[in-house]
Amino acid sequence: MSRESEADLPGGALPGVLSESLRAELIAFRRDLHMHPELGNQEFRTTAALKARLEEAGLEPRVLTVGTGLICDIGTWDGVRPRLAIRADIDALPIPDTKTVPYRSTVPDRAHACGHDVHTTTVLGAGIVLAELDRQGLLPQPVRLIFQPAEEVLPGGAPDAIESGVLEGVGKIIAVHCDPRVDAGVIGLRPGPITSACDRLEVTLDGPGGHTARPHLTTDLVTAASKVVTEVPALLARRVDARSGLAVTWGRIEAGHACNVIPQHAELSGTVRCLDLPGWRAAPDLVHAAIDEIATLHRAKSQINYIRGVPPVVNDPVLTELLRDAQTVRRGSYAIEDTEQSLGGEDFSWYLEHVPGAMARLGVRTPGDTTRHDLHRGDFDADELAIEVGVELFTAAALLDGERA
Repeated sequence: MSRESEADLPGGALPGVLSESLRAELIAFRRDLHMHPELGNQEFRTTAALKARLEEAGLEPRVLTVGTGLICDIGTWDGVRPRLAIRADIDALPIPDTKTVPYRSTVPDRAHACGHDVHTTTVLGAGIVLAELDRQGLLPQPVRLIFQPAEEVLPGGAPDAIESGVLEGVGKIIAVHCDPRVDAGVIGLRPGPITSACDRLEVTLDGPGGHTARPHLTTDLVTAASKVVTEVPALLARRVDARSGLAVTWGRIEAGHACNVIPQHAELSGTVRCLDLPGWRAAPDLVHAAIDEIATLHRAKSQINYIRGVPPVVNDPVLTELLRDAQTVRRGSYAIEDTEQSLGGEDFSWYLEHVPGAMARLGVRTPGDTTRHDLHRGDFDADELAIEVGVELFTAAALLDGERA
């Protein structure tokens, strides 16, 4: 979008830019969350802190039926016009915080190493701003905030949240995810798939065992396991459209205890990732068939535990453009970049099985920093400018979408 056309966007003078006091408060709130990380379905302190602050803003948040997380409605819903939902995930990871900052985690082996504290704070900030706009009669549509627990626990906390009714009256949903490869102040956008499906796979192989001098008289289980490891991915590559990107990657293999004994039992585990929805939906049957075929060829008995994780996040093109316009209004088109599809999984995808939605990459890298950072590492941190950017992105999106509805 050209700079000339930016001025023509509806809502070019949108209200809702953060005040200095709210900006400072949100940074302090994020740091408090960072110091007190909680794992999935254990986010009681986080839930209580959010509930208290939303109530202070004059809102009526409701804790989810699972006991953590909450929803909070802003504006009056007439039962007809659908709400826009803004979602955050609130849980942390079971890894140590290795940073040397004043707000380092105070909980051993727990850290907000994926940026969920930032996600949570941006949605809280958006809620505070939108509540004030609603009081002024400036909120053109009802909005629902969703603070979801247990994103990091397969298949994620989203299915439980959906089961508890968080999407009642919701017609569309938006979210952000921190990206340490993108500068703070910038967001990354991509219509269509932006993350991948991710499932878990556990396989056991069994045979009668025997002496390594006579493998022909038994089931050579180590060879059978090795063949499953190497040949299943190759076989799948010929049974699904290559554009689906269906990939099995093994992370663990265990078999045997002695060099001259053919074992009776072997275990393998790994992940199944896929770039598109059709491939993901077909994956369980294809993986089962490939493993059984190779195991049978080597006379091994197989047992397969295929654990559904999450489908890919597939961004709705219209809502992706809404986020683009919202960021353009706030910070200009130069604050947007195209982003690639990630091979990571995100349970935001479960919401998109029910309503259209879009997720943006929220830049958290300090501009000029050339250090390579990644998610799910103990040294992960975020440039806190990202909080302001996220809040203003969400508020502008809510106002623009309301004007256009």
